[in-house]
Amino acid sequence: MLLTDLPKGASAIVDRVEQTPKTDMVANRLRDLGFVEGEPVRVVARGRTGAGPILVVIGSTRFALRRAESDRIVVRDAVNHG
Repeated sequence: MLLTDLPKGASAIVDRVEQTPKTDMVANRLRDLGFVEGEPVRVVARGRTGAGPILVVIGSTRFALRRAESDRIVVRDAVNHG
């Protein structure tokens, strides 16, 4: 499942960040920010449209991700909290 698909309030575990070319700067930056295998992530808020940003918490930090970014993050063990 992709991070993009999680509803507001849902939690999951990061499985991986998909990387298109080997030098995918966006994928590398997401990993640098903490989106690495085994990290818990929770969706706090979503933009008004399906293409809007998604606000997530990973560790103690909040990030607003564009859909193009959240579409690269594969998650597992999703648990809906609301």
